[in-house]
Amino acid sequence: ARSRARPGVTAGPSARFSVSAAIRAALLAREPRAKVMAARAVVRDWRGGRLAPVFDTPMPERPGRPERPELLPPGRMPKRGRGGSERARVALWHALAHIEFVAIDLALDMAGRFGGQMGEGFVSDFLSVAADEAMHFALLGRKLRGLGSFYGALPAHDGLWEAAERPRHDAAARLAIVPMVLEARGLDVTPATLQRVRAAGDENGARILERILDDEIRHVRIGTSHFVALCARRGETPQSTWKKLVESHFRGALKPPFNDSARLEAGLSRDFYASIAC
Repeated sequence: ARSRARPGVTAGPSARFSVSAAIRAALLAREPRAKVMAARAVVRDWRGGRLAPVFDTPMPERPGRPERPELLPPGRMPKRGRGGSERARVALWHALAHIEFVAIDLALDMAGRFGGQMGEGFVSDFLSVAADEAMHFALLGRKLRGLGSFYGALPAHDGLWEAAERPRHDAAARLAIVPMVLEARGLDVTPATLQRVRAAGDENGARILERILDDEIRHVRIGTSHFVALCARRGETPQSTWKKLVESHFRGALKPPFNDSARLEAGLSRDFYASIAC
């Protein structure tokens, strides 16, 4: 009988799914739990050698999304509420959960879209980021359930994915925008949020934010190091190249205050961003 290899599978006695096929399947998972489990499975299978370093499957134009939360334009997002009200607390943790949910897809897409060009170390790094983001989302989902809510209970916006869509054809541009702008902004704003949460007596929430902040420093470091290495291969100066890419591909503004110490720990020194900050 004639055997036929499935799409994304290398034929032969030791046939393995291609890593790009596995990543695409995880990206297309719609329900939150299914996406978390799929992302974790991709990471386990890649680390265990069960996925071939083959990039024969294109990434989807958009990842799978659940029916809820409703996605609104950023300008139509409702206010979170005042102070330490229950509504404000739920809105805060829901917004953070949405950021981490989208971040799973951003990391997966980075590995699947540019892994063939950037190499296996790049794939390993961004799949590890995806595993972290899945863990963050799981922690935040549990936090929401503890508050009597759930992910999807409130509307959210799609600004993070939209910001990453524009530079989807260039690895350097995607690295410049996602880890070095979007994730770096998390380094700036998380400490103040952590301080407010701890001052309100929510030590569990503070520990979650501490874990996220520590991991995000590593994520920005990963993105910055790959960006710098790519610029070196292209014979370009990282700082000036980053500024040009941000000015071309990022529609928002880089606004202080900046967490300079965390950014520096992540390899993102002020000579990258000081001259274009508003």
